[in-house]
Amino acid sequence: MHELVAAPYRDLHLVLRPGSPKAVQLTADKFAELAAAAATGQHIPVWLVEAARQQWDIDLSAKPADTAVLVRAPGPYAFSRATYEINLGCDFDCEMCYLGEKKFESLDLAGKRQLLHVMRDAGVIWLQITGGEPLIDPDFPATYRLAYELGMQVELLTNGSRLRNARIMELLLQCPPSKMSVSVYGASAATYDAITRRRGAFDRFTEGLRLAVDAGLNLDLSLIVVERNAHEADAMRAWAERLGVPHREYAQISPTIKGTAEPLPSQSPEHLTNRQPFTGCPAGHTFFHADPFGRASICKVGRDPNIDLLAEGVDGLARLGTIADSLMLRTGGCTGCALSGSCRVCRPMAKVFQEAKAPLRLYCQHGDR
Repeated sequence: MHELVAAPYRDLHLVLRPGSPKAVQLTADKFAELAAAAATGQHIPVWLVEAARQQWDIDLSAKPADTAVLVRAPGPYAFSRATYEINLGCDFDCEMCYLGEKKFESLDLAGKRQLLHVMRDAGVIWLQITGGEPLIDPDFPATYRLAYELGMQVELLTNGSRLRNARIMELLLQCPPSKMSVSVYGASAATYDAITRRRGAFDRFTEGLRLAVDAGLNLDLSLIVVERNAHEADAMRAWAERLGVPHREYAQISPTIKGTAEPLPSQSPEHLTNRQPFTGCPAGHTFFHADPFGRASICKVGRDPNIDLLAEGVDGLARLGTIADSLMLRTGGCTGCALSGSCRVCRPMAKVFQEAKAPLRLYCQHGDR
């Protein structure tokens, strides 16, 4: 198994270590030298041995380049990041979930493998695997390991309920994610189980979180603050600080991906803040989203039009930039809006709120008046 990944990134050349957010930047000449060493089975260049020792405290001095370093070929486009929604199922049933009905659907393992190869060939370096809940997918171990073996820096978004599974934890220790973002829904069993609508969920979550912290995995906690757990917001923050794990708070709840409003009443009004003005997004240009059926869209929100990556392969992504530009055009009630220059949400998100007939105050400046 490779210890480092060397990859072209825009006009740069990077060396990355799976499981670490750190990187080493190379000149084009050094990248070519490293690629030649890997192609011919030579030892790793001395300058990279020293850089790896300084950056990651590892010794690669006696290792041949072809086994220790995976050299990635450049993709034909500018895509370097992607998200993969491996399934639509979840072992929780949170009232604020943007998926709405969580019916388990996904490609079979052969389809998942084909999709990952398309992503690799497109030049994807950073891949976020999400769901639904990715860790409940029976194909997750094989899918995750393949993404790792293809040289992608894999981030996981999970509710943490399956981290107590010995097979899952062994996999993550062998192939550490570059980051694992774990959602937190409360600081007590009563609150957590009520939000997830699953008895015993809090106990399973806390056990898995403890194992992940003890294992030294690169964690990031997402504190989900809603009406039902707002009274425990301080306790969730204190918990994250005691663990010494970085954390972020999310209180802005969105409609479902189908444009229905069921999640919105769960919001905690006192925790809602004005969204920052939308100033642009790389969705569809350097980033794309793949749903459980291998359909590529500009992001999780702007899902249509989309491209069937299993049918069209890498070539289909050539159309995504045009799709992105078309989805950012103002339509409907937003056409000619005098406040659009400081709009707080992108056009696809505004469309979802409009379809849900959500109050303007949740996404539009006109709701402030």
